[in-house]
This record gives sequence, structure tokens and C-alpha cells, in this order.
Amino acid sequence: MAALSIRDLDDDVKARLQVRAAQHGRSMESEVRAILTEAVQDGARDVGLGQALLDRFGAAGGVDLDVPDRSERQRPVSFG
Repeated sequence: MAALSIRDLDDDVKARLQVRAAQHGRSMESEVRAILTEAVQDGARDVGLGQALLDRFGAAGGVDLDVPDRSERQRPVSFG
């Protein structure tokens, strides 16, 4: 395994990494490994637009829409 040192890391970035690591229940070093691994994956997580939107905003919830009854066939458009 390789080792990596990061010099001149902003103190705010380090603090945010520590918070993010705690939220995921792992060490800061493990969190950085996970971030770097995800960043360099070659399309292993390629998803469609719909799934990407759901992944990003799904936790916000949705909206229930009233869907009109479609028991009648639509009439053709008349231009005359």
C-alpha cells in the first residue's frame, strides 16, 4: 500500500473532513481514502439522469399529484 502526505491543507478543510468522517462513523484517514477512491473510479457509478436526481434529492421527499382520469380517449386536434 502507498502512503500519501498532504501539505498546506487548510484548517477549515481538515475540520470539515473530521465532521464528515464522524457522520460516516469512520476515521478521518478512512474518510479521505473513501473520497479519493470514489473520485477516481472509472464510471463504475454511472447512472441515468433520473437516478442521479433521485440520489441527490430523494431525501427531500416528493409531491403527490392528482392524475386526471383517462377513461375517455383523447379527441384529435382540429385546426379548422
